[in-house]
Amino acid sequence: MKYKHFSIEEREKIQKMLWQKLSIRNIATALDRNPSSISREIDKNLLSGHKTYIPRLAHKRALRKRKSRGRTDRLKNQQVRDYVVNHLKEKWSPEQIAGTIQSEIKQTISHEAIYQYIYDQVHRDGYGLLKPGAEDLRMYLRRKRKRRQPKGARKCQRIKPEGISIDNRPFIVDLRKRIGDWESDTVESKDYKPGINTLVERKTGLVLITKLFDKTSYSTLSAISNRLNLLPEKTKQTITFDNGSENSKWQELEQRIGIKTFFAHAYHSWERGTNENTNGLIRDYFPKGTDFTKISNEDIAFVEYSLNTRPRKRLGFKTPLEVFSVALEG
Repeated sequence: MKYKHFSIEEREKIQKMLWQKLSIRNIATALDRNPSSISREIDKNLLSGHKTYIPRLAHKRALRKRKSRGRTDRLKNQQVRDYVVNHLKEKWSPEQIAGTIQSEIKQTISHEAIYQYIYDQVHRDGYGLLKPGAEDLRMYLRRKRKRRQPKGARKCQRIKPEGISIDNRPFIVDLRKRIGDWESDTVESKDYKPGINTLVERKTGLVLITKLFDKTSYSTLSAISNRLNLLPEKTKQTITFDNGSENSKWQELEQRIGIKTFFAHAYHSWERGTNENTNGLIRDYFPKGTDFTKISNEDIAFVEYSLNTRPRKRLGFKTPLEVFSVALEG
């Protein structure tokens, strides 16, 4: 006989007949059910520490189990869970973890399962308190959001256009087919103190992070030229800025290192999307309000190395340093 789930009406009848102290077989006969089915239904839904069967709670539990039927929580595997948690604490994203776990421990998992596991540690998908014995892993996500939510629009700053427009930039830069096309930006410090300059190579995602000794355009010029002068000529094709005043010495930069400079349109931060995304990764280490004058060069170098040795989805989960090195050899 084909099995069918108990309805709420049947469960209420079970409760009533239990009150009447009828036997399991009598209840089964009245409901036209197998006695073993009745016995299992009662045993698995007795309240802990009591001998009470409550149909409403039994039905709610059954619906919850039915909703998740056929799904398996891969993170119940201790080896997988350890791998995920350890790499989250190393500031890897769920996608990076999912992309490398198979090659590391021969198991697979989706990044969505990792997100679900993270937010399942907190009651009501992040709206409630931390579950007993659980660990709050949300702090290791890049955005550290308490609840999952869609991306919102970013606010733009007032900027003054200057320099050669991105409209005149060679089309090959958009294709990311060669190395040597960079994007540059300044990450602000606390209380308007000098921050850091970030340079990101578009094809590989390699990032160069340099402390600025002041907020002048000369400081930015020195930071960029000192870093790029250490690289081969083939890695210095173009560089794209925003229109901040710190980039006003672009002509001198072109003369110093032989690179072509371009400027994105006002309020078009997506035209430097690689840099914007990388700055977000850097903020994971140095959140807003960081005083970079108190951050050592060694700490800056550590973050730079960490980002350049972190696998990226768009690189087939290879690291920027790996891809950049191969491109140099080619």
